[in-house]
Amino acid sequence: MEAVPRMPMIWLDLKEAGEFAFNAAVKKSAVNVPRDFEGCSTLRKYFGQLHYLQSRIPMGAEQEAAVPIAWTEIFSGKTVTHEDIKYEQACILYNLGALHSMLGAMDKRVSEEGMKVSCTHFQCAAGAFTYLRDHFPHSYSVDMSHQILNLNINLMLGQAQECLLEKSMLDNRKSFLVARISAQVVDYYKEACRALENSETASLLGKIQKDWKKLVQMKIYYFAAVAHLHMGKQAEEQQKFGERVIYFQSALDKLNEAIKLAKGQPETVQEALRFTMDVIGGKYNSAKKDNDFIYHEAVPALDTLQSVKGAPLVKALPVNPTDPAVTGPDIFAKLVPMAAHEASSLYSEEKAKLLRDVMAKIEAKNEVLDQFMDSMQLDPETVDNLDMYSHIPPVLMEKCAALSVRPDTVKNLVQSMQVLSGVFTDVEASLKEIRDLLEEDEAQERKLQELLGKVPPPQGSPPLPSPGLAEVSKECSKYMEVHEKASFTNTELHKAMNLHIGNLRLLSGPLEQVRAALPSPALTEDDKQVLQNLKRILSKVQEMRDQRTSLEQQLREMIQKDDITTSLVTTDRSEMKKLFEEQLKKYDQIKVYLEQNLAAQENVLKALTDANVKYAAVRKALAEVEHKWNTTVQTLVASYEAYEDLMKKSQEGKDFYTDLEGKAAKLLEKARAACQAAEANRQQILEKELKKQPPPRPTAPKPALQKKPPELEAGGLDAGALPPL
Repeated sequence: MEAVPRMPMIWLDLKEAGEFAFNAAVKKSAVNVPRDFEGCSTLRKYFGQLHYLQSRIPMGAEQEAAVPIAWTEIFSGKTVTHEDIKYEQACILYNLGALHSMLGAMDKRVSEEGMKVSCTHFQCAAGAFTYLRDHFPHSYSVDMSHQILNLNINLMLGQAQECLLEKSMLDNRKSFLVARISAQVVDYYKEACRALENSETASLLGKIQKDWKKLVQMKIYYFAAVAHLHMGKQAEEQQKFGERVIYFQSALDKLNEAIKLAKGQPETVQEALRFTMDVIGGKYNSAKKDNDFIYHEAVPALDTLQSVKGAPLVKALPVNPTDPAVTGPDIFAKLVPMAAHEASSLYSEEKAKLLRDVMAKIEAKNEVLDQFMDSMQLDPETVDNLDMYSHIPPVLMEKCAALSVRPDTVKNLVQSMQVLSGVFTDVEASLKEIRDLLEEDEAQERKLQELLGKVPPPQGSPPLPSPGLAEVSKECSKYMEVHEKASFTNTELHKAMNLHIGNLRLLSGPLEQVRAALPSPALTEDDKQVLQNLKRILSKVQEMRDQRTSLEQQLREMIQKDDITTSLVTTDRSEMKKLFEEQLKKYDQIKVYLEQNLAAQENVLKALTDANVKYAAVRKALAEVEHKWNTTVQTLVASYEAYEDLMKKSQEGKDFYTDLEGKAAKLLEKARAACQAAEANRQQILEKELKKQPPPRPTAPKPALQKKPPELEAGGLDAGALPPL
């Protein structure tokens, strides 16, 4: 897959600047940047200097120095004007993200370096749009609304992850890791697709919405196919041949969906799809053939296997408007009193210290909680899976429905196997009769040799047969050898039929019987109480987590919005420490809430430990039932899927034995004729020998002359004593 042609990427147009009463040279260099890395650097510098400017001069909305600022809205082409310096910052930040997206999409990504550069550009684009979403109003223009920015972020992160996936395949990383990286690409694109399918977002985007949606939907199925391809490769490495088949089959199904959605896409997309189809199609055919003829493992239902969880290995690279390495020196530094500037920095450090202290406590408790939950191996979503036993799984319902429209499935299979058995028996009888004829002829030939006084061949060495019988014997041996080999296959086929016939009858019957055949847990009232108590405490754990995350977010937002620059300018230097203390008191209440949350963890985990001890027996019973349930479902599905193969092999067996029966019947007729000829020849020889004997002596009693030789009296080769042919 490392050589698969690259998929195209989505990129954004840059906004065009309109009126802004600012220095003409600055404006020109900031809004007409070259489409390269230098352009990104220019936008970052301008954005940083605007940040310094707006913190010193009242150019914000409804402030004294505010001037009209105009930019063109991307999707409608309309000019939007605001008297707010933050609007200029927002538009520059949008263009920074758009330019990074453009540069990321321009590279063909055929080299390792190209993949890395594109990945970095898309992460930078996501960072610019994230900063724009989190720090600026969303009402400036449609292209900077909350919905559009979220869409852009997910698109950029998805494309960055896609570049990382290409690099991982090029490096031949482990199959499971590649599958997780690909699954995360799918997750990002699904989030983007949800935004594209939203009617409000669609109306904002205009005509490009359909093009983006088609490409993103196609990529969702395509990278889902890539994920399952590598899950199949992992199953192959683990020698789980049944899982390998279902993963490759799923990958093939998803790829076919991607191909359907790729109509109208450029040739690069079609090339990638064709290439991937060659890989997945070949893998699936080989895996299915190997499993059918060599491994014979049950192929599980896809929904019974653990889903592939995405591994997000990219992130939105943050924008720092005050980083001097990016923005250069602050050209407006002299416009703010140094004391106020220094005091603001000191207050920022106090806020940062407060946040560090709180986060150290949160992270310590979170680490203990995560380790504890990992050791418990309790997933709140699956600890109670009783609902799965109340209905027939979809994969089984599908098989029952398919058999309901084919009521003669079992009858046809049984009849087919009966016909095969009949033909098999006929062939065996014919070959046995031929063998018996040959053995009888051999016995008669020995008796003749003994009667004639000739030394018979050593025991175990048959006398030389006639040419006709030799040919019959040779053909009979050949047919017997073929029959014996085919007999083993026939026996195995009957075993397979007996294995699956009961399951097919069950699937063809009423759904109530199918449901009754599936195992289900038998929990006592005490067991149910134990389970409910565990679920309640797990819910408390999640509630504690959610509250902790929410309080942390609130604290961060408060600190981010806490700007006391105006107060610092009017406060005496000697009063700065007191002002800091008063301002920091606003965080006391949320700190109390966090302390209470952290303190509650010990009691919650103790209760969870006690509940888990009581749950141990119930857990073991549920795990055993779930294993039996999954095994039963897989067995029934395997029986359904084996039907067509059994019918095909049965027909092949009938055709084979019908042909062999015809040949055996002809050989039998030939054997009978040859044996009759050989017997007639022996009779002629015997009559000649009798004529050669001397006449009887006169003194001998007359009855003695009429006696037959002792060998004939013993039933030797008298025609009347020969077995019927």
